[in-house]
Amino acid sequence: MTFDYDLFVIGAGSGGVRASRISSSLGARVAIAEEFRVGGTCVIRGCVPKKLLVYASHFAEDFKDAEGYGWAVGERSHSWKTLIENKDREINRLNGIYHNILKNNNVTLYEGRATLVDKNTVKVGDRTITAKYILIATGATPVMPDVPGIEHAISSNEAFHLDELPKRIIVVGGGYIAVEFAGIFNGLGSDVTLLYRRDLILRGFDDDVRTFLSGELTKKGIKIETNANPARIEKRANGLTVTLEDGRTLECDAIMYATGRDPNTKGLGLEALGVELKENGAVKVTAQSQTTVDNIYAVGDVTDRIALTPVAIHEGMAFAETVFGGRPRAADHENVPSAVFSQPQVGTVGLTEAQAREKYGAVDIYKSQFRPMKMTLSGSSEQAFVKLIVEPKSDLVVGVHIVGGDAAEIIQSVGIALKCKATKAQFDATVGVHPSLAEEIVTMREKYTGD
Repeated sequence: MTFDYDLFVIGAGSGGVRASRISSSLGARVAIAEEFRVGGTCVIRGCVPKKLLVYASHFAEDFKDAEGYGWAVGERSHSWKTLIENKDREINRLNGIYHNILKNNNVTLYEGRATLVDKNTVKVGDRTITAKYILIATGATPVMPDVPGIEHAISSNEAFHLDELPKRIIVVGGGYIAVEFAGIFNGLGSDVTLLYRRDLILRGFDDDVRTFLSGELTKKGIKIETNANPARIEKRANGLTVTLEDGRTLECDAIMYATGRDPNTKGLGLEALGVELKENGAVKVTAQSQTTVDNIYAVGDVTDRIALTPVAIHEGMAFAETVFGGRPRAADHENVPSAVFSQPQVGTVGLTEAQAREKYGAVDIYKSQFRPMKMTLSGSSEQAFVKLIVEPKSDLVVGVHIVGGDAAEIIQSVGIALKCKATKAQFDATVGVHPSLAEEIVTMREKYTGD
């Protein structure tokens, strides 16, 4: 049978774009469909605009810290409107770059919603297209719970386009998106309350990191309410009234939910073709990203493996090389470094202490909490935290967790060390860069005993 394309990709986010352009470079005829904007969650309404807002919000502390170093910082103000306009201009620029990436790599772009007709046929608007292989890369979308008054709430999508900065905002959730936006709004001057239905934020991260970061966020003025969840949201003349499940009420000007994301699989026609989905709607795939239909694959957040942009890109690369490059391989999901752009930042790679104990039994722990050098003159009370987890029989470092300035930059290099199976002895033999936060990783010698 002759097909219009060798590969049709549904979703032009980071994973889909990478898979399409690499497949094209390997000789495949490729098309891609996108119903919103090329670039996906990360570029358009995720990592990139969010980090720009993080930069903006951190200047408040930078100005204050500068005074301790002799700078006379005069009157200052912030324009939310200018920030959003400049952010939008940068996102538009990146969107154009992604369009050019597809064009320059001979990938045909169909702008519109794509649905599956059969295992080799896709419909986009009134056009029907056939392909030998189909790749699902539709990402995920914020979940909004069924709470009375939820129509008055926003998700992270809308947070990037608010007309003005809320004076009082409630952020619901305890994951990295909630924590990051709490820091953004707090740094820009909003009165921020973070509501989390469990007992400690950042579920899934190392418990020491969770506890330490909670304390640092609280010191910065973010009110963290744990074991708290909205039961009702009501619009009033002077803002919103949020009634919690325990009966208490809170007043705010905006409420943002960051309580998880659902894979974008609804209405694609996957189930009718026999593509098996998980309970949350994610596409079930093999290690090679193949679904239960042999010519249909899926990568990125829609598979609900590790919801990180670089992971989606990695999976897209592995898919292209497997299907079109003659180099079959599975994407490697072990020791993936990640960061939370909270204030202070979190950088982490490998196992948490709980995971390490479950896997290995006894483990050695090294940890250090200290005041970063920058804060000695600034007068800031912000502290840093570093933790190493070591499997004692092999001496392998199996987890590294950092909270502090530039933690995200530091953890990238540490991720290479863990990928190379570095031992604690090799960490110890490495000369530190002094004075720096990073040197703490290679200078800790005393095991933590719990005292």
